[in-house]
Amino acid sequence: MIFGGFTRGCGGIRPDGAAQVDPDGLLWQTGTSGIRSFATSDGGWFAVLGLCGATDTELRGLARRPLPVDIAWRWPGAYAVVERHGQRTVVHTDPAGALPLYATRYEGGWAWSSSARALAGLTGAGVDPVRVAVAVFLPHVPAAVGSRTFFTGVQQLAPGSRIEFAAGREARCATVWRPDPAPGPADRGLRCALEEAVRLRVAGDPDLTCDLSGGLDSSSLALLAATARPEGGALHAVTVHPAGQTDGADLTYARLAATRHRRLVHHLLPLGAEHLPYTGITAVPVTDEPAPSTLTRARFEGQLHWMRDRLGAHTHLTGDGGDSVLFAHPAQLADLLRHRLHRRAAAEATGWARLRHRPVLPLLREARALTRTGRAQALADLATALEDGGPPAGRGDVHWFPALPMPRWCTGSATGMLSGAVHEVAAATDPLPGLDLAVRILVDEVREVARTAAADAQLAAASGIELHNPFLDPRAVDTVLRTELRARPPVHAYKPVLARAMADVLPDALAARTTKGSFNADHYTGLRANLPQLQHLADGRLAALGLVDPALLRAHLGQAAAGIPMSLAPLEQALAAEAWLRTLDQPAMTWSRPFEGDRRG
Repeated sequence: MIFGGFTRGCGGIRPDGAAQVDPDGLLWQTGTSGIRSFATSDGGWFAVLGLCGATDTELRGLARRPLPVDIAWRWPGAYAVVERHGQRTVVHTDPAGALPLYATRYEGGWAWSSSARALAGLTGAGVDPVRVAVAVFLPHVPAAVGSRTFFTGVQQLAPGSRIEFAAGREARCATVWRPDPAPGPADRGLRCALEEAVRLRVAGDPDLTCDLSGGLDSSSLALLAATARPEGGALHAVTVHPAGQTDGADLTYARLAATRHRRLVHHLLPLGAEHLPYTGITAVPVTDEPAPSTLTRARFEGQLHWMRDRLGAHTHLTGDGGDSVLFAHPAQLADLLRHRLHRRAAAEATGWARLRHRPVLPLLREARALTRTGRAQALADLATALEDGGPPAGRGDVHWFPALPMPRWCTGSATGMLSGAVHEVAAATDPLPGLDLAVRILVDEVREVARTAAADAQLAAASGIELHNPFLDPRAVDTVLRTELRARPPVHAYKPVLARAMADVLPDALAARTTKGSFNADHYTGLRANLPQLQHLADGRLAALGLVDPALLRAHLGQAAAGIPMSLAPLEQALAAEAWLRTLDQPAMTWSRPFEGDRRG
């Protein structure tokens, strides 16, 4: 489902097949559900968009002015709120950006939507090469994105904000959410947030399915869903695994979790050669941006189709986002030093150094240096390094942004675009000043993961399945990121907050797990199996945008397939972007002015 609207004075147009939602004809949606609207006492109205756990009675109780500041994260779910009063349209975005919203200028006013591509179709906007360059070469610096989207003139609305639009003037954006520290540990609040998030999805579709990968995140959600499932039915949980391998840590832990609840039915889904990474990536459905599952499209769609055809699935829960939300960033060492918690800083640095097989003192020196470097300065330093030919390979663990070298196939034009984009963000006012460093870094990372997860949800929707990621629900994010420094877990611990929160649900052996499985070996196998097709992509859309040298990119692909040690990250980002750019050859969403009588509320 896609929804959107216009400021008063423009509009009268909507995507073909979309329905009018409000009396003024300025709010529209595709699909048949997802928007609830309510009149306000001053003659205006407000609407809740997306999945929201509030009852209609609770929402009607808010039909007064002004709406509460926490309107977009008060209840479970991933949703936004739009209100109109006279000439003003106000959009309230969720703190995580789990439901990303976009806006562009149109006919002297503003158009906004849950789809950036829909707005690009409205205005005829082309691809923004700067945003593509950031996606390929700086994916590890989410702050560099700013409000850019992959389409020129279309911007993402800031998460956790109240944005006011009116015809003929600039949008007014006010930050309304800050993860300021709250007393006490986060485990109880996280348990409550996850229970409510899962219960909301089960209520909407009791026959939903779940991932069960054997990790803490997916196992927690699957067991909560099994508990929330009505009596008399079963919860189907799926574990994917390489064909012919029916043992290993992931399967062991997944089976252990499956025995924990009588309503949970465990399914094993073997993956064959036809599911290897990179297989058929140019057949990926069109999305607002390159989706994380682009390179594993064959595996992702194979699982979705199997669940849909064999299990009748329409809704699926994943543990995606858990790693980001629950991760204790090494910059926490700098926070400990800044708050003069020296003994704890030394203890955590020792634990992290042992985990990474590094000496302790250089780690503490890095942390001390970080306390003197602000976010804007770190971005400015990165932009300068890019101007000088790209940042050198970084050896440090404690940093604002990891310093990674530019690959040889990155062009000078791309480097110039990157430097300009980073300088632009560095010069902008930080909407969340004064936060602890680790928290500020995690806010950017969580929002990046949430926005890209929405692209994966668009891939799943093309297969007829709604994808949900409860760890990215605003209430879960808010609970964890508000944890005060003294109550945060040590940087070397593996998700202790979730383990404590789910202590009575997870098997003891699973709660104590400190590793997770990986499909990295499959990526090298898939690269070798699909090398001719991938090398053909080197001289494609990215090259036409002036971002890559095709000959050097082909050579790099060949070296990676031959097993020469290297990071696959830049190659994978480039291939995902190239595959996505090719999807734009598909017809864009068309807009038209419907007949006056063609209205549905």
